[in-house]
Amino acid sequence: MANTEDILRGKLVLITGCTGGVGQATARVFAARGCSVAIHYNSPSSRDKAFQLIAELTQCPGVRAAAFQADLSSYDATRAFYAEVVKDLGSPNILFSNHGVTGPRIGPEGDIADVSPEAFEETWRTNAGTHFLLAQLCIPYMQQQKWGRIIFTSSVAAGTGGVIGPQYASSKAALHGLMHWLSLRYCKDGITANVVAPALIEDTAMMSNPPESVRSKIPIGRLGKPDEIASIVTLLASNGYMTNKVIVADGGWTIGGF
Repeated sequence: MANTEDILRGKLVLITGCTGGVGQATARVFAARGCSVAIHYNSPSSRDKAFQLIAELTQCPGVRAAAFQADLSSYDATRAFYAEVVKDLGSPNILFSNHGVTGPRIGPEGDIADVSPEAFEETWRTNAGTHFLLAQLCIPYMQQQKWGRIIFTSSVAAGTGGVIGPQYASSKAALHGLMHWLSLRYCKDGITANVVAPALIEDTAMMSNPPESVRSKIPIGRLGKPDEIASIVTLLASNGYMTNKVIVADGGWTIGGF
């Protein structure tokens, strides 16, 4: 008889940017499959949302959840955040590194002079640097367990240039190179690494009110839904043979992979 036990049951998943649309949807799916969840939120104004999510997730049998506030534009704050997660819930088996910022929104017709080197560097630190640091912190425990999952949220902008600006597109592209190296280095230790690259997802801060010029880029004729991204993330977490991949979810905007 086949083993019907869910491979994810009992695992601890750390989700950054967890109070946004994609983060919340993904936390719910993981909890439904028996995972405990470390909830990260950035702004103190999101505290109530984080604790409402805890109340919801812990309705699932055996699921623990706790919320942690941290500014993940800071390496020191990221280290302190990770230490708090380990202290309160234990070491994560799964990292869904989902936080990010846009930086200046200059659009595809913007002037590169409108993005300062300081703004460029800050966007990279948040969108790539602290993702690297979280992976660096999580991997030793995953190696001990001979099992681990690292999943980054990128963007279709990494392959197209996007509609925000060069700092955003390039910082997201950096996650792809990071993922490829991590996967090739650690897959024999039972650790997979992948990227999900969405485009234009509704119920998120970035796409709270997109203009028709943006909507019209999606051949499927609508924005994506957070649940649709969550299903990809949980697939990547549960499939031990899928690694070193960028999964693009963009309603048909781009052709092929990148």
